[in-house]
Amino acid sequence: MSLTFRSRNEGFAFRLYTSLRWSGAYAPLLALFLMVLLVSGVSRTLLVAWQLERVAATEVWPTIFLHGLRVDAILAGLVVAVPLLLAPLLAHRYSWLFWKRFTVVWAVAMVFMVLFIELATPTFIAQYDVRPNRLFIEYLKYPREVLATLWNGFRIPTLLGSLLAIILAWLASRLLHPWQEETRVPRYRNTLVVWPVVVLAVFMAIRSTTDHRPANPAMFALTSDALVNSLILNSPWSVAFAIYNLKHEADADEGYGTMAAADVLDEVRSSPWLASANFTSEQYPTLHYQSPSVARAKPLNLVIILEESLGATFVESLGGRPMTPNLEALREQGWWFENLYATGTRSVRGIEAVVAGYLPSPARSVVKLSLSQTGFFTLGRLLSDQGYDTGFIYGGEAHFDNMRSFFSGNGFGHIVDQYDFQDPIFAGSWGVSDEDLFERTHQELTRLDADGQPFFRLVFSSSNHSPYEFPDGRVTLVDDEKNTVNNAVRYADHALGKFIREARSSDYWDNTLFLIVADHDSRVYGDDLVPVKNFRIPGLIMGADLEPRRVQTLASQVDLGPTLLSLMGIAGEHPMIGRDLTRDAEGPGRAMMQFNDYYAWMDEDFKVTVLRPNQQPLYGAYDPALGRTTYDDAPAPQASARKALAHALLPLWLYREQRYGLPAQKTLSLAPSLAPSLTNR
Repeated sequence: MSLTFRSRNEGFAFRLYTSLRWSGAYAPLLALFLMVLLVSGVSRTLLVAWQLERVAATEVWPTIFLHGLRVDAILAGLVVAVPLLLAPLLAHRYSWLFWKRFTVVWAVAMVFMVLFIELATPTFIAQYDVRPNRLFIEYLKYPREVLATLWNGFRIPTLLGSLLAIILAWLASRLLHPWQEETRVPRYRNTLVVWPVVVLAVFMAIRSTTDHRPANPAMFALTSDALVNSLILNSPWSVAFAIYNLKHEADADEGYGTMAAADVLDEVRSSPWLASANFTSEQYPTLHYQSPSVARAKPLNLVIILEESLGATFVESLGGRPMTPNLEALREQGWWFENLYATGTRSVRGIEAVVAGYLPSPARSVVKLSLSQTGFFTLGRLLSDQGYDTGFIYGGEAHFDNMRSFFSGNGFGHIVDQYDFQDPIFAGSWGVSDEDLFERTHQELTRLDADGQPFFRLVFSSSNHSPYEFPDGRVTLVDDEKNTVNNAVRYADHALGKFIREARSSDYWDNTLFLIVADHDSRVYGDDLVPVKNFRIPGLIMGADLEPRRVQTLASQVDLGPTLLSLMGIAGEHPMIGRDLTRDAEGPGRAMMQFNDYYAWMDEDFKVTVLRPNQQPLYGAYDPALGRTTYDDAPAPQASARKALAHALLPLWLYREQRYGLPAQKTLSLAPSLAPSLTNR
């Protein structure tokens, strides 16, 4: 195909485009394909140079760019697919002007998209230790919080990245300028003849394999370092695959393997603390009776304080940095958990585990999923049915992460968020300060106690969240720059200590149980496939007449709900499969951790089984002293793999079948001998 260019521009753009003129009507698509390969390849090279130490420590190092080129070809094929399919309809003389304009606009838009996401990648990696994924798009639903975080915490990278993306996209448009000046239309017959060949070539690039399923990120998970695995990819494809997978979340667990529902239930219900339980409900197969280990004439109130991003890495007694002097002092005054692990890396994971006793799944948290917005079990529903005044108090906007919908639909009668605070002492990007939060909490608890009303409050802090804003003059700064995570942790600890001192001197202290627990660590990172070290969190139960105790056994956030009910003096049925640690705080425990696409099961001996999508499970040992997991070459033991798989499959099965709730007229109740004390209120 011969093209005649009428251009006065004899510069680089003209010479470059002249080299592509043999491709006729497909010239701009070929140029776009090559530009995507160039941008993605350069970005990967720079990222690998930045993380060279971690990349060089893996076995994939010599071939990372070859694997990366394969992924880049997938992305390049995807971005040219739409105009390619339209070519037979538009690449002829009757619509030639439109075809030229359309392909140039499309190419520039795609190049800008690729540039923008790749330029955003270093900041995302610095925060999450992995390329942009589902989180990159989930938080776009909250533009106010996202923009405030970017402006206050990542202002310079955001401005420079956006400016650079615009400049480079403009340069791409200049490279395509000669195409817009083309006046001679290629022969339409030639365009049609080669079209099937071009379509087949692009299809092969996108599929990237002759296997029965097309390429997916799991095919490029070649090391035990999640970051290095993600560097093999490119960020736009990582994000696009996450978007595609959103519609398949109900079946997200199938990549780990299959197991009959009856076998899943048998495996889960065979846990030592459930082995003697009587499961009588077909509708709710994990529903069972729990009797309290503490007999009380009147059940206790409950306050759960969920501390944002307060991982063990900040708590000296747990091997972290000395950032929490108040929490360190409080651990001598209640039940302190030495080996407590979060189920995930996001706040909603902590919420579903602590408030609902719900296991983590490969899909989004049930806080966000549609079928769990009503009729789903929570401590709020359980205690609301027993006459408790239930509520959620948050310093930010309660709609964030769908919390308002989930809580209001599942037993929380009162929602307090940022807009309910009058004249707060401080308000930042993520809402009012922790001091405002706790002052409002103290006021509510005082009022409810004075009215003789049993209460449950979930209190969720937010000051320890990027961009780490808090009031001046409250704490001695750890870092010279004020708005850092270390200083924010110090302030969060200050606000917590101040609240507990105030609560201890209040009338409601003697009849209230307090749980202080982190939702997750501030950053979960490292060269482990699942960085177990960063799942460890502090946990403390105190208040009322509770005697100090060190809980050494390995525990999960899902164990906290049953333990709290037992200490409160409540008996009855619930569907939580966690462990009542008041019954046996020394026996073997376990922890479940969801990280990106991986699911880790860790037993009391710190043996770790990691489930991977469409791959065999890994098996190894975690060393708490070193904070690392060493994996064996041999396959995971069948018993460990089966136990991990059962617990990974159960939560989504319960969600899909809507089998995690309480019977309509049969809710948790007080032990029979204690029932009159609540009835007489």
